Amino acid sequence: MPILTPTTITRPKPYLLAITWSDGLKTTITLRTFRDECPCASCKGENIMGTTYSFGIQVMKPGMYELASIQAVGNYAVQADWKDGHNTGIYSWDILRGIAEHYNLSDDDLKRLEEQAAKEGLV
Repeated sequence: MPILTPTTITRPKPYLLAITWSDGLKTTITLRTFRDECPCASCKGENIMGTTYSFGIQVMKPGMYELASIQAVGNYAVQADWKDGHNTGIYSWDILRGIAEHYNLSDDDLKRLEEQAAKEGLV
């Protein structure tokens, strides 16, 4: 079975991440979801010999949901750099695909988000 990889990753809106996959699937998720699903040990905890250890509660910080950049990590992942300084999450293609499929926004979801962003002056 071939490994599914992103062919493009874009930000169609300041609060969205759109991913086109090698099998043709197109997904769109919010940056909030992307950050909340960060797979690093600080965000998700660390599994040691079958036990997951968490490092505390997630604290809201300025810039937490603002993506500064996203970089490729070899040919297997991307790493996000957030404006609050967080940058330890490496999203392998499998992890990213799982997040993208699970949280993919429908056209109706996108329309509601656009209306909400317009009300809040975010667009």
